[in-house]
Amino acid sequence: MEMQLLLDGVKLMVLGTVTVFVFLILMVWMMNLMSRVLAPLAGFLEPPPAVKNAPKASNEDAKLAAAAVAAVDLYRNK
Repeated sequence: MEMQLLLDGVKLMVLGTVTVFVFLILMVWMMNLMSRVLAPLAGFLEPPPAVKNAPKASNEDAKLAAAAVAAVDLYRNK
């Protein structure tokens, strides 16, 4: 009786493993198929990139950068 339960458990484990493996293979195959089918639409669906104006560096930024460089230099020369 115990051997029959063990064999039933092994059968169920193998069936579950095969089911998951087949599902994963099917999912990967469908994703590859969808990427090939939708590839021509990739440029159509993307919005054009927005042009951002770069902020101009102010005099304050230059002062902060100089202070940071001086602080690092003082730390290294200790």
